[in-house]
Amino acid sequence: MCETLPADGPAAPVPPGADHAGRGSAGFPPVLSEGNPMVKKKRRQGSTHQKKARRGAGRSVPANPGRGVRTDSHPLAIVGIGASAGGLEAFTRLLKALSPDTGMAFVLVQHLDPKHESLLPELLSKTTSMPVTQVSEGVTLRSNHVYVIPPNVDMALEKGALHLTRRTQTHGQHMPIDRFLRSLATDRKSRSIGVILSGSASDGTLGLTAIKAEGGITFAQDAESAKYGSMPHSALAAGVVDFVLPPESIAKELARIGRHPFVQAGPAGGLPGLPAVPPRGGPGPPRGHPDQRDGFLPGGRGVRGPHDDRLPLHRQGQITGRCDPGVGGRVLHR
Repeated sequence: MCETLPADGPAAPVPPGADHAGRGSAGFPPVLSEGNPMVKKKRRQGSTHQKKARRGAGRSVPANPGRGVRTDSHPLAIVGIGASAGGLEAFTRLLKALSPDTGMAFVLVQHLDPKHESLLPELLSKTTSMPVTQVSEGVTLRSNHVYVIPPNVDMALEKGALHLTRRTQTHGQHMPIDRFLRSLATDRKSRSIGVILSGSASDGTLGLTAIKAEGGITFAQDAESAKYGSMPHSALAAGVVDFVLPPESIAKELARIGRHPFVQAGPAGGLPGLPAVPPRGGPGPPRGHPDQRDGFLPGGRGVRGPHDDRLPLHRQGQITGRCDPGVGGRVLHR
């Protein structure tokens, strides 16, 4: 049985004789000498620091926030990114090349040592201006934020929030990437995006399979750039990958998706923060709509396989970067 982790850890101890407002014992202010000018100066300085602290409380701000960066609580899309061996390098390359204002939320699932604290959030925070945080129980995803799985847990997405359960001992291989990506597909349907980077074995293949079955978009790192190619190759061999690219090109493609007018339009039905998609066989965009001018396929839908109830993200001229059903699901490189 999995044990759900508490939303917050134990409260930090308060120094004896002082509360959170910096007062003396029992909540009374400390005794001060009113005639001492240094005391008055310290009081003025303390008041200024307290005001600044109150103004900044509870904020999570990028180190170099760009103009127009969205930070609302409903990301335009959620991107699940999985990696194992060689993952730090792959994550770093992707985040360095990734625009900080895509409007998406990024959830990173790395195979971690269950007995040691993870330094991954700290290391990755140096590669991007987006806030990078380790996931806590029940956190609601925000756009233009990066979330990193903690060690010794499994993680799932439900109604836009992340939930953690303690890792259970199994005889087989631990598959945290599959678990998360499958929950992402269930929660976001055709608005889910899955990425498999460097790693050994096959974790992530079933997760990408679930995302593709829901009409989502799937990526895998190419063999030339992956330090360990087993995980990306497993997904590719299963025929569930739309794009095979190096991390920098994956970042550019994600940014292009985020700039699409259908994504930028905001909530218009469907899942929170994402546009509604016409039903299968339904009418396409009205005459004069940007998608007609840009040469989208009929109905304004995607171009992959039998799943046409997905975000209309790709122009006809870009089909060569997608999966070709006529060649057994083989992914064609750009």
